[in-house]
Amino acid sequence: MTSAREKYFSHLEMIVKNLPHKPGVYQYFDEKNKIIYVGKAKDLKKRVSSYFNKINSVSGKVQMLVRRIADIKYIVVETEQDALLLENNLIKKYQPHYNVALKDDKTFPWICIKNEPFPRIFPTRHVIRDGSAYFGPYANVRLMHTLLELARRLYPLRTCTLSLTTKNIAAGKFRLCLEYHIGNCKGPCRGLQDEADYEKSIQAIKEIIRGNITTVARQLRDLMTALATAEEFEKAHLVKEKLLLLDKYQSKSTVVNPAIHNVDVFSIIADGLSAYVNYMKVMNGAIIQVHTLELQKKLDETPEELLSIAITEIRQRFQSESPEIILPFSPGFTMPGVTFTIPKIGDKKKLLDLSERNVKYYQLEKEKQKEQVDPEHRSRRILETMRKDLRMQELPVHIECFDNSNIQGDMPVAAMVCFKNAKPDKSEYRHFNIKTVEGPNDFASMEEIIHRRYKRLIEEEKPLPQLIIVDGGKGQVSSALKSLEKLGLTGRMTVIGIAKKLEEIYYPNDPLPMYLDKKSETLRLIQQMRDEAHRFGITHHRRKREKATLTPQLTEIAGVGYSLNQKLLWKFKSVRQIKAAPLEALQEVVGKAKGKAVYDHFHPENKKE
Repeated sequence: MTSAREKYFSHLEMIVKNLPHKPGVYQYFDEKNKIIYVGKAKDLKKRVSSYFNKINSVSGKVQMLVRRIADIKYIVVETEQDALLLENNLIKKYQPHYNVALKDDKTFPWICIKNEPFPRIFPTRHVIRDGSAYFGPYANVRLMHTLLELARRLYPLRTCTLSLTTKNIAAGKFRLCLEYHIGNCKGPCRGLQDEADYEKSIQAIKEIIRGNITTVARQLRDLMTALATAEEFEKAHLVKEKLLLLDKYQSKSTVVNPAIHNVDVFSIIADGLSAYVNYMKVMNGAIIQVHTLELQKKLDETPEELLSIAITEIRQRFQSESPEIILPFSPGFTMPGVTFTIPKIGDKKKLLDLSERNVKYYQLEKEKQKEQVDPEHRSRRILETMRKDLRMQELPVHIECFDNSNIQGDMPVAAMVCFKNAKPDKSEYRHFNIKTVEGPNDFASMEEIIHRRYKRLIEEEKPLPQLIIVDGGKGQVSSALKSLEKLGLTGRMTVIGIAKKLEEIYYPNDPLPMYLDKKSETLRLIQQMRDEAHRFGITHHRRKREKATLTPQLTEIAGVGYSLNQKLLWKFKSVRQIKAAPLEALQEVVGKAKGKAVYDHFHPENKKE
C-alpha cells in the first residue's frame, strides 16, 4: 500500500518550499483531513522542513507521523509567545493523536467574586462568563478554604442570594438575618453598609487572594494608627486583631525571603512515557498556589519541549502574569516582558529545590497508584524506556550480564547474572571457570564464556536473551561478538558493553560510545546488573582462592571439607596446633565424629583397630 507521504509527496514538497521564515503554528492532516499533529515554530520553514530532511535519523514514532501526513496548513503570528498560546489552544481544541496529552484527575475549584451589587464570594467548579471575577483554579482545596475563611473573618460580607439593588434596599423589602446579629454581615440589605465601604472590603480580599498580603497589612496598620490617634481604641483593637490574624496566616505560608514577589516556579521530571511538571506561584515569599501537571509523551519530546508546553498551559489556566519564571534550565523560547531565571544558589534555588521535591513525590505517588492497579506496570515502563534508549526493536525482557574476575591472572573466573522483567532471576545465575585461556586476558576469557553459555542454550533449546551486557569497552564487546558469529547468532541479540570510568555504552563496530543520562532508569538498571555480576564473580573467585590456599594436610582428611577446615584454622590458628590439640578440643569445634577423624589422622598410633 502506498504511504500518504509517497502519495502526496509533490504536494507536500510545494507547501514546504513556500513556507515563510516567520514564527507560527503548523498543522499536519491525514488522508481523512483530520488533524494529527499541531506544532509551534520560531521559523516555520526550518521547523517543518526538518521533519522531511531528517526522516531517517529520527525516532520510529516521528517516522510514522511523517508517513501519515497528507496535507499541511500553517498560521503565521507576530511573536513566539503568540505561537505558544495558539498551539496550546489548538491542541486542547482538536486533541491530535501525536501531540502530548495533558492529564488532570479532576476539575479544580475557583474562588468567584460575583458580578452583582454587594458581590458575594464563594467557591465554585463552574466558570460562567457573566462578568464575575474568578481566581484559581486551586489544586490545593484546603488552601482555597483557608483563604475564604481568612477573608470572611477580616471583612464581614453577605452570604445571602438577595437582589440588593438600590431600589429594593430603599423599598425596605428585606429583614436583617442571623448573620448580621452574630457579626458576620454589616447589613447592606437594610442600608447599614454602603456600596463604597463594601467595595473597599472586596478590593482588600482580592489583594489577599492574589497574595498581596503586605499591601493589605499596610492599609490595616494605617487605619489602626488613625483610629488610635482619634482615640477610638475599641475600633483600633478590632483592626489590631485583624492584623494579628493576617500575620498568623502569612507566617504559616512564608517559605523564603518575602522580597521574592510575583514569581512562577516550574520544575520537571520525565520518565519513558510520561512527564510531570510542578508549578508554584509565589507572592511576597509565600506560596499561594501549587499544581502538578502530568503530560503523556507521544513523539519522544525533549524536556525543553515538554516544559514549554506546560508553562504555556499552566500560566494560561491560572491566569498568571508573573514577570519572572524560575526553572531548572532554559525552555528554548522567550516571552515578552518575562525573565527566565535559572538559580544556582540562594533563596530562589531553595524554591526550585522545593518544587523539584514536590514533583518527585507526585511521580512516586502516581507510580504507586499504577502499580497497585497493575503490579507489572513499573517493569514494563523500565523495559520500554530501555528499549528506546538502546535503540532496540523488541523489549529486553530477558537480559544477561557477564563479568571476568582474576588477580594478576591468577585463577581466572567469570560470572553471569540474569534479569527477567527488570528483576534478578537468581536461579539463572552462573559461574564459569576459565578453561582455555592462560594468563590475564580479559578479551579471550570473554570470548570463551560467551561461546560456552550460548552454545549450551542452543543445545538445550532454551530461550535466548534479547540483550547481552558485558563489563568492559570495545575489546570485550568485539570478543563477545566473535563467539556469537561462530554460533550463527549475529543480529539475533543486542550486545553492549559498559565501561567503568565514565559509564560509557559501547556497541559492536561503533567507534564512539553512547552516553546515557546519569539519572536515567536504563543506566541505573545496567549499572545494577554490572555490579551484581561483579559481586557474584568476586564471591566465586574468593572461595576458589581460599580453597586453593588451604594446607594439603587438612584436605587429605576424609570427610573434612572446606568449611570444617576453616573452622579448625580459625580456632587453632595453625596445623601444628591442630595436631597438638586433644580429642575433646577438636570435637568441640567440629563434632564428635569429625573431631575423631581429625585426631586419628594426626595420631594414627592411638587409632583403635
